[in-house]
Amino acid sequence: MIWYLLYPFRGTTQVPVLTPTHPLRRAFTRYGRYAARHVLATLLISVALTLILVYPCPFLYSHDFTTGASNIPHHVWTDAQPLDERSISEPDVIMRSIWVHGNYMKALDHGVLLGALELQDEILGTTKNFNPRQPPGSVFLGDPDSDLSPADRDKFHVVNGLTNESWFFHSPLQYWSCDAETLSGDPDIVTTVNERKNQSTSVNVTLRHSIVFSGKRFEDRRLVAADALVITLIHLRNSPVGRQWERKAEALPARMADKWKIIPADGHITSSQLYEFQFRPVSAQDSVLLVVAYCLMMFYFFLSLWKIRALKSRAGLIVTMLTQIMASMASSLTVCAIFKVDLSKIPYAAYPLVVFAISMENSFRLINAVIMTSPNHSTSYRIGEAFGETAHVAVASRIQNLLILWMLSKMTFPGVSAFCTFAAVAILLDFIYLSTFFLSVLSIDVERTELSDALDKAVASANHKSRSKIRGRQTWTDAIIRGNIALSTRIAGTIVMVGFVLMAQWHFLGNEGVANILGRAVKHLWKHTEPAPTPKSSLLIDIHQARSPTSWLRLQDHETAREVINIVKPWAHSYIARVYDPLIFVMKGADRVPHDKEPLFLPAVYDFIHHELHRFIVSVLVCMGLVWLFMNYLLWDELAEAKRDAGEEEDPLLSVKTLREGHLLDVAMLTACRDGHLVSAGLDRIIQVWDIRTGSRHRVMSDPDRPEENPFPILAMAVSYDSKWLALLSPQRVLLWNLWEQKWGKHIPVDMVGHRAELLFFSDDRRGIIPSLIIVRRNGIMLEVQFDEEEVSEYVVCRTPLVCAVPMQEKSSGSPLAPQLSILTVSRRSCIHQVTKHDDVWISEELKFPTREEKDVQAVIPVAACSIHLIARIETVDVVDFRTSKIIHTFHTESMQPRTLKHLRSSSRQTHCGSAGLASLTLAYVSSETGDCVLQTYLPREEDDAICFCDPASPKTTSCSVLGGARELKRRVKDPGNWETLLNGSVIGVRTKSPPDTGKDHATSPFQHGLRRRTATPSKSHPTSQKDRWEVWVMSQLEKQEHYETRPLWADEGEEEEGGLDGSGRDHLIISSLGPVVKVGGSSAAVGFGDAVKVITVGHERFDNPTDRFGEDLVNLTNRRRKITTTGTSRSIVSPFVTTATAQQAHHVE
Repeated sequence: MIWYLLYPFRGTTQVPVLTPTHPLRRAFTRYGRYAARHVLATLLISVALTLILVYPCPFLYSHDFTTGASNIPHHVWTDAQPLDERSISEPDVIMRSIWVHGNYMKALDHGVLLGALELQDEILGTTKNFNPRQPPGSVFLGDPDSDLSPADRDKFHVVNGLTNESWFFHSPLQYWSCDAETLSGDPDIVTTVNERKNQSTSVNVTLRHSIVFSGKRFEDRRLVAADALVITLIHLRNSPVGRQWERKAEALPARMADKWKIIPADGHITSSQLYEFQFRPVSAQDSVLLVVAYCLMMFYFFLSLWKIRALKSRAGLIVTMLTQIMASMASSLTVCAIFKVDLSKIPYAAYPLVVFAISMENSFRLINAVIMTSPNHSTSYRIGEAFGETAHVAVASRIQNLLILWMLSKMTFPGVSAFCTFAAVAILLDFIYLSTFFLSVLSIDVERTELSDALDKAVASANHKSRSKIRGRQTWTDAIIRGNIALSTRIAGTIVMVGFVLMAQWHFLGNEGVANILGRAVKHLWKHTEPAPTPKSSLLIDIHQARSPTSWLRLQDHETAREVINIVKPWAHSYIARVYDPLIFVMKGADRVPHDKEPLFLPAVYDFIHHELHRFIVSVLVCMGLVWLFMNYLLWDELAEAKRDAGEEEDPLLSVKTLREGHLLDVAMLTACRDGHLVSAGLDRIIQVWDIRTGSRHRVMSDPDRPEENPFPILAMAVSYDSKWLALLSPQRVLLWNLWEQKWGKHIPVDMVGHRAELLFFSDDRRGIIPSLIIVRRNGIMLEVQFDEEEVSEYVVCRTPLVCAVPMQEKSSGSPLAPQLSILTVSRRSCIHQVTKHDDVWISEELKFPTREEKDVQAVIPVAACSIHLIARIETVDVVDFRTSKIIHTFHTESMQPRTLKHLRSSSRQTHCGSAGLASLTLAYVSSETGDCVLQTYLPREEDDAICFCDPASPKTTSCSVLGGARELKRRVKDPGNWETLLNGSVIGVRTKSPPDTGKDHATSPFQHGLRRRTATPSKSHPTSQKDRWEVWVMSQLEKQEHYETRPLWADEGEEEEGGLDGSGRDHLIISSLGPVVKVGGSSAAVGFGDAVKVITVGHERFDNPTDRFGEDLVNLTNRRRKITTTGTSRSIVSPFVTTATAQQAHHVE
């Protein structure tokens, strides 16, 4: 809500996003990473805190208000609230009382009790064995100022019928039937008081300790001391007993001055206050409203949970969130009980609702932030970034809610104010549990890949799926179901909290109008701002009352209010009483100075410490031990891995691994296998197969003297999908190397007629053991090599030389004739052909686009997961539907350098129309004007929606977020060097460092462009070695600003800092430019660096299921190869499974 209130100043209601360098975000990020890295310790701390605050809760609450414990909230609204004198003309009853004090906290002494009995008999008449029941009959009163006989007095008692003259009283002396002999003979006053605490009077009013004693002290749930005896008379306005009480009270100072100090000295009480005592059971309307509120909250909860794309973890998330909410509520009850906050005024069913609403919004915000991080990063990095991004919002919302609750507590009744205190404590504790318990459980969830696997696969959509093909206007109900209404989770909790507080306040005020309610609220607030009035008598200070009459009155048990209502107003739920100040009697010579400090906390707290502390400590330790054992069993492998990584202050986002000693000359070609193997070919005529995970290698044995084992010169390389076969293409033949058995396979003559291979890859079509090999020559001819049949088939794709050829694997639409594999080509004259296979014959078809001219086409990029492909032109990118070959949208870009367009995409989502969509699509290219790497990211209108690639002219449903309405986010990286896109949604690059300009101001520092470095290096006037020239950078497609990470390319452990030596002491070649770049797995890329290979990894690489068999990730042709004949770099296309070549003859390995 605070962001809506700040709209006039900020101009937006969106939550502010802190930059990664902001101190607050960095602090929260560091904490989140630490908590995720030490998840077991964090979880144990949260469990210990939860047990410490939850375990005492049952011992601090009781249904018995006389035990020194807090009262459990009931299904009633109760309150004792002072009223304005002008608000009502006549009260229902009048209350008068006398308080009798002896020594401080010694009111239960025999002498004090006998003195109180004497005072009671003086005012009311003889009360020994009080039994006021009388036979029916009229009472004649002569002189109204004369004293009543006991018989006449008892006839007016309310037990004989309710009239305007009725009266009744309650006194602690009724425990002994108001009999002096019985009282004097009682050897144990304290035991008698505790045994008879549930004794009832003749009108069924229970003599609870709360109404007959003031300043009570409890131990072991028993009353052990009291400071004052309270004798209370309740009468109606015309009662003669009330007049007699008032008349005799004024005469007592003259008769009892030798025994008692009386306040006021003349015995005349004039000051009084109107009070309303309520006991209002929860009505049917209240129950319906609470049920509706809980149903709406649960609907909102499950709707928000359904929108989270975590399929395997939903049950775990539900249990975790409910556990956090219950822990927050129970802990808040414990804290409120310790500090004597009375929560019995509001029905107990209301407390979980507010805690649920406040807790839910922050938990979902954190989960969504984790979802938005790349799943290929480490768990600690993901959790830290998500917590750093959302924690400041959670803190701001809690501060806002605390301020709102503080303001409301100053304007509401004490019962509602206590509820505000409970909500404030719950808000604070909920954030603590969010930062410990929920954060650790979420870390475990991500670590065990239940959440991340579900996100990566994206089997189900986060949105409500509408498959209706009827076009129509979106209704308000649809907007609620989709979550597109303006009231988001940022204000839902605050609205529920404020709404319930206001409804509770309104409930206490009954049927008063809004104007009266506001007026009373303002007056109540004004009372809090006024200074406290001075005491009416300094004698009240001298006697050191343990509890003032006002606070004693507000502590009355709601059951007592119910019993009095049943007597004086049985048809109602409240009564109004004029309460006169008590007439105070202090025994002469009494020591009223407190010798012991009053306990700070609730008496039940000390009872708990005395009797339950040892069991409490043992229970906490046992539970922590069980949790520790269970988590070690559950996460034994993850914890072992975490121990290996212990000692690192921060998980590196970028890591570089060097594969060395495999070549003597420059690496000229690279291709990768799906299982983490890399094949490199160098100018030294050596072919190496590397295992990236272990750093080991084996050599492809070639013999120049045996033609069948001499693949050189090599034009292109490719690896089969099962990582078994390596194909090496030379000008006259193609050779196979068995990667599993490390031996040569078949070799088939293939005449390239002097042309380069634009495309080389293995297809899935198997007629035998070895899959067929597809070769697309630059002259527009395609060859299919069948190794088992030793046949080579030739097909004409295009009669114009090609500039681009890419394969595209598409999901079957269910028809047996549906193509599974296609090849898209672009020629020099900008014609585009699609080659598909039907009945073992490849058929080429030219794609025509009537709305576009056939010119300036640079490349075609498939996005098979969504059945589309991109056509790159100079300043535009066309999005083409693969099945209909129709342009559905055109993106406008800056002027692009030829063949630099690449793309990044999120995992697939199901859209409203049922088709596959994306949460984000990024176009990456090099601007021909500035040389910058430009990233244009397109996002749906709503955060949890998906971009639909259906035809905008005839959409299946109006709910789909089409490309035309997508939001654009543009970022750029200056001097990108050689760069590549990764399957995990990151862009990495290797570049030479720009020499510092020492003669100019440092205002153009790269830090001002969002660059941040993990390792600070001193400034140098010029590089001292080639190691200082190169650095690696990475940017995620989800970064909202131009922030990217860098690190030196030469920062591997064990590498020498000077002289350009590796671990073996051998000099490296002079590196003037980089070699080929190829993707490896989902989070890594390999780059040729002279005679070595650098493997750059973003986050963690597992090489487990790194590709999508039906997506373009299999054959994403967005890599580069090194140009041998010049010192510059040229951009050609190489894939982990597919190799393409450029037109220059120098690209092959001689």
